[in-house]
Amino acid sequence: MADPKPILHNLIDETIHQRTRLAIIVLLAGVESLEFGEVKAQLQLTDGNLATHLGALERAGYVRIRKTFKGKKPLTTVAISDKGRKALERYVNLLQSVLDKRT
Repeated sequence: MADPKPILHNLIDETIHQRTRLAIIVLLAGVESLEFGEVKAQLQLTDGNLATHLGALERAGYVRIRKTFKGKKPLTTVAISDKGRKALERYVNLLQSVLDKRT
């Protein structure tokens, strides 16, 4: 007896699927990097909310967070990692395959 095919929705990457983290990953996919404040402003998030979601994405290896100084002020920049780019591609492909099965 053949192995049953996995149910596609069970394959969804929950780290990316969460709407705020998806918005962050999609935003970062189009740029080299962004300052923390730019991500916060574009997505209209609070410092704490953005920091929490970036932490989850960083733990998964999907983003790189760099902390430096601009003059005497701290500067945090965020960039999507290769692993994050591949995860986003898998996520989009999975969603497309789910949609293709519906038509």
